[in-house]
Amino acid sequence: MTRPRRSVLFMPGSNSRALKKARDLPTDGLIFDLEDAVSPDAKVAARFEVSQSVAAGGFGRREVLVRTNGLDTPWGQEDLEMVAKVRPDGIVLPKVSRQDDLAAIVSRLADLGATRDLSLWAMIETPLAVLNVQQIANQARDASIGLVGLIIGPNDIARETRLRQVAGRLPMLPALTHCIFVARAFGLDVLDGVYNNFTDLDGFAKECTQSRDLGFDGKTLIHPSQIDLCNAAFTPTSDEVAHARDILRAFALPENALKGAIQIGGQMVERLHTEMAERVVAIADAIGLG
Repeated sequence: MTRPRRSVLFMPGSNSRALKKARDLPTDGLIFDLEDAVSPDAKVAARFEVSQSVAAGGFGRREVLVRTNGLDTPWGQEDLEMVAKVRPDGIVLPKVSRQDDLAAIVSRLADLGATRDLSLWAMIETPLAVLNVQQIANQARDASIGLVGLIIGPNDIARETRLRQVAGRLPMLPALTHCIFVARAFGLDVLDGVYNNFTDLDGFAKECTQSRDLGFDGKTLIHPSQIDLCNAAFTPTSDEVAHARDILRAFALPENALKGAIQIGGQMVERLHTEMAERVVAIADAIGLG
């Protein structure tokens, strides 16, 4: 099943009011954050708030993920214990730099009794992670790992590489496109990183368009005000949906069963386009487009 992941909002685990509002936001996914968005003195309280919120449910079709602290921190082990108990849809692992990082987490979760359907998301936010992203993504071949996607962490990448975060993201593009190519090669979804200035909606909208055109499945967000613009950028247009349905109907006709290419609306369309059309239709159906 194709799951829309156009907009995925980070929410500080220490903000109980925000966690309650999350059930009504028009976002495709939520990441309850126990890591960067929570100060050290609030980590324990944030873990409790997140556990209560996830256990209570009521998030509808929204995908619920939890970003834990790393196992090399004082909070990582208890974060994993909480995740194994309350069972969100998935876990976001910060600062994954090597393929062994995933295996260590999966082993620890198994010891804690976590279910196999818990999905893993690896955050790519260090130079070593970008260099090793192919080996990290290769873990998707092992069904027991449960790796379903990559999330770009541009702020950490910029900090560690000294790349300038400028409009258009030219310095960051090689790293971004490399991660997209690797994600596609291993059948993973890949989410773009956050846009820091949530008051700059024009700049944010332009970055969403760039993100979509680069091939990302969606974008992570830091503020609810960004949701609608992000959804709009990653939602297929009515013309795109109609064209995709036309392609699928045409290739389903008996007379086209053995054809590799056919003409639709004055354009030559190859059978390889059916896979793209199927995804457009699946996303449209999942978000309720006609």
